[in-house]
Amino acid sequence: MTVGVPPRSSVARARAVVRLNTAYFQTKVLQSAVELGVFDLLADGPATADTLQEKLAVRHRLTPDFLDALVGLELLERDGAEYRNSDLTAEFLVTGQPTYLGGTCAQHAKLHYHAWGRLTEALRDGHAKSSVAAQGSTAYPDYYRDLDKARQVMTHMDAHNGFTADELARRLDWSEYTTFTDVGGARGNVAARIARAHPHLRGSVVDLPALRPLCDELMRELGTADRVRFAGGDFFVDPLPASDVIVMGHVLADWPLEKRMRLLHSAYRAVSPGGRIAVYDVMIDPSRDDLETLLQRLNSAMIRDDNSAYSVSDCEGYLREAGFEVEQVFRADTITRDHVVVARKAA
Repeated sequence: MTVGVPPRSSVARARAVVRLNTAYFQTKVLQSAVELGVFDLLADGPATADTLQEKLAVRHRLTPDFLDALVGLELLERDGAEYRNSDLTAEFLVTGQPTYLGGTCAQHAKLHYHAWGRLTEALRDGHAKSSVAAQGSTAYPDYYRDLDKARQVMTHMDAHNGFTADELARRLDWSEYTTFTDVGGARGNVAARIARAHPHLRGSVVDLPALRPLCDELMRELGTADRVRFAGGDFFVDPLPASDVIVMGHVLADWPLEKRMRLLHSAYRAVSPGGRIAVYDVMIDPSRDDLETLLQRLNSAMIRDDNSAYSVSDCEGYLREAGFEVEQVFRADTITRDHVVVARKAA
């Protein structure tokens, strides 16, 4: 007990437990608002509960309670009978914003929420519980054949990696380099944002060939089609593009150690002498007391069986074994609070 601070009453302590037990109430209110299109509708201007019900085609008598709950969550504001988006919502939850997080809300509602409902079972039998896990290694190649579905997943990924890209563009010294490759770069959001921040750079994106149309689409949208190209293929089979810098984010944890090392050795061969590699991921630090990191690692393990987390020191060891010299480790100011390990290939 902190000196000078009175102990909380029994009922206050009980409420703390109940808040944890019912935290998903808030989660589902947010996710349903995204799925229904509440925030996009209100982006056009304020509306009453009756108008929202009519335009959203919702009929439940408690819809006003649902809207007032969004007010309580500071996602909406109410002025008399009208509701409008809060500043937070306008920035992050309206489709088309560069910082849009609605895609990740929708993906969590569709995939992650249901997997977490089986956490007890997963802890007992040791297996992930998502629909992706049930499909095995072919899940993503099969899923990405449907470009509309793939686009939904990419929107979810971009919601996170955009902040990471900005951090990498800001924290790394790109002045002495001209080329880079993002390995496992999805549709190229990270590569495009780095290229836009440093106009002298030209980038490559390595990922599954099915994502090429989505990468080409995004590069045209962001105005980087002339400087960022898609290099589809199997990064365990095909050589990585020769580059001054290689970026590898949220990739190594998806594979067993043997494949991690194979990929890092391939990266070492691809990096120019004097060039660098930057690996970012949800890595645990020795204290193991960061709740957000621990929950993110659990989340990854609930989605895929082949996911296996690693620590900062593990990553440093992997890079040294591959031939790199570790230069820098820092905690990125990103949504998942990734660690970034930067290493250099000797000149």
